[in-house]
Amino acid sequence: MRSLLTSTALAGLLTVSAAFAQDAEYDASTVLADVDGTEITLGHLIATYDRLPENYRSIPAEQVFPGLLEQLIDQTLVANEQMEELGERPYPVQIILENESRTLMAGVGLEEILTGPVEDAEVEADYEEFVENFAPGPEFNASHILVSDEELATSLKAEIDGGRDFAEVAVENSSDGSAANGGELGWFGLGQMVPEFEGAVREMSPGEVAGPVQTQFGWHLIKLNDTRETEPPAIEEVRSGLENQVRMEKLQDKLDGLRENATIDIPEHGVPAAAIQDSSILER
Repeated sequence: MRSLLTSTALAGLLTVSAAFAQDAEYDASTVLADVDGTEITLGHLIATYDRLPENYRSIPAEQVFPGLLEQLIDQTLVANEQMEELGERPYPVQIILENESRTLMAGVGLEEILTGPVEDAEVEADYEEFVENFAPGPEFNASHILVSDEELATSLKAEIDGGRDFAEVAVENSSDGSAANGGELGWFGLGQMVPEFEGAVREMSPGEVAGPVQTQFGWHLIKLNDTRETEPPAIEEVRSGLENQVRMEKLQDKLDGLRENATIDIPEHGVPAAAIQDSSILER
């Protein structure tokens, strides 16, 4: 589905001066789009904008206006389809009620897609595509000893090179929580460790001890225990996410199909984006 917001939010709102509002050549009835004969007006857009959460209202109108209009078009498409099936029309009382009716009927039309069951075959098809596109990467199992100065790290490295057990030295000297487990960090992939640590591990062979390596945390001695290549997770581990992906694909197909079969006219209306922030237009 189209996202209402497609850019990083910028601080502040654009203000509309009183003189600008008075000279404006548009009002709440100005048509911004016609969807199969159903008009979407500036009033509809303003009323929708007024109900947005505060964090959306802090975004410049130029970024909100187009996405908001597209959202109302999609809602109108779904709502009109539902009304045709029910043999009814939305009750045109006032702008806010029209917006509420549109939202409600669009919700009815899409609820089955968004909450309904998904066929196993559809999930399995998406999983097969996921596995086909899965790019394996290296994972590492390492242990480390973390101390505050290079001299101590060098001294401990000499002890380990001389035959002392790495885990024993870690328990006695490492300053972080892994010390209790002999410095074991478990399995981790690329990007999970700070660059200096990851860079050292990637150059090591299993059983090798490297260091001292300096990071923002201090000085490390690193032992690489093992390496492996990542494998795609089992389907049951990702089933929930795949089911939601199938639903979103169906939703997009639904909207695309409605748009292909609709007549949508967006005239040159001359309405600036900032107009949706001027609620006084509804009272004119």
